[in-house]
Amino acid sequence: MSVEIRPATAEEMGEMGILGGYVYGGSFGDGPENVIATANLPDWTLCAFVDGKLASMFSDIPFTMRANGNAVKLAGVSTIGTQPEHRRQGLVRRIHTRAFGEMREAGQNVAALWASQAAIYQRYGYAMTTVLRRYTVDTVDIRFHDDDEGSGRVARVDLDEAYDVVKGVYIKFIADRFCYLHRAKALWLQNALEPVEADGPIWVAVCYDADDEPMGYVIYTLRAGKVDHAARGQELVVRDLAWLTPDAYRSLWRFIASHDLVGRVRWNNAPADDPASEYFMEPRLLNTEDREGAWFRIVDAVGALTERGYDEEVELTIGLAADPLTPWNDGTWRLTTGADGARMQPSNEAPEIELSSKALASLYTGFRSATELANWGLLAGDPKAIAKANAVFRTRHAPHTPDHF
Repeated sequence: MSVEIRPATAEEMGEMGILGGYVYGGSFGDGPENVIATANLPDWTLCAFVDGKLASMFSDIPFTMRANGNAVKLAGVSTIGTQPEHRRQGLVRRIHTRAFGEMREAGQNVAALWASQAAIYQRYGYAMTTVLRRYTVDTVDIRFHDDDEGSGRVARVDLDEAYDVVKGVYIKFIADRFCYLHRAKALWLQNALEPVEADGPIWVAVCYDADDEPMGYVIYTLRAGKVDHAARGQELVVRDLAWLTPDAYRSLWRFIASHDLVGRVRWNNAPADDPASEYFMEPRLLNTEDREGAWFRIVDAVGALTERGYDEEVELTIGLAADPLTPWNDGTWRLTTGADGARMQPSNEAPEIELSSKALASLYTGFRSATELANWGLLAGDPKAIAKANAVFRTRHAPHTPDHF
């Protein structure tokens, strides 16, 4: 059996489509012209061919994400799948081993994916670093404990005219956040603005302040016959919500609550630090459910940690455990953060904290604190060093990736 690891050619993208249709059970369409075949470029792919036939596929979509105030390159890993007769033969590991090296060369120091099964990708050092918070609330229960419903003017905007407005708000909204993607128009169209016939048309409402400046928006759908309620049978599904001030956030919820025929508001991808539970009179009526979000992987620790934004001036010696998939990360490193940026250099000192690349992904994004990781046996260090790590890796917002890829 001969195995060749290489990108697919343009002529082979149809084979990827067919394989993806099988692996994902038609979720992205079947046949050689489905979404997998048409939404990926050959240059993004890395495949295993066994005896000349496509056996396993992989793609790396080039994204940019926010990292606590800075923009960093991100490898968006997607469309991984293997023919059933070639599974458990190490093909995905061989692809990942080569892919991580190529990501490093391209300056993609962080990778992320949406895991079909966590068990598969934890083997390759990915860590769950975001959650999707789901709300399911009746409009009659959207009330604020302090009676502050916001003062913004919220108005619906025609979808064709709304794009530039919401894009401008989104850019400001994510500026100092973590794990949010820079959205090209294609990413908008594949997520927040993707039409789904069963959900109905897409609507956009924008919140304006007293100077008529846009300060927030909500993208949503509205459909009747979705709720078993005699008077409020409609469902409103929030696709995307962004706000630049607490007042805009409250105003957008006031607008949502004004839909008297809606018996269920559903928001499937709110961030973990969304403030609704602090504002609402009865937060339990949000029926909050946290679900698994995106999984992140540190590809190159030096690049990832020096590009990230920091709010503290700290020197910290970090010991990274041996990792056969990214051996260039192994060893002890001195991280120095300051007003002029961050540096990370090899060190002969004893590490103040020690952890794996997988645990580092959780710490890097702010999803887990050093204290949490230490309490769970995933990070070693004395209390002073752990407190220092908490300070340097603290983020301004919880990490969040609302967009699938």
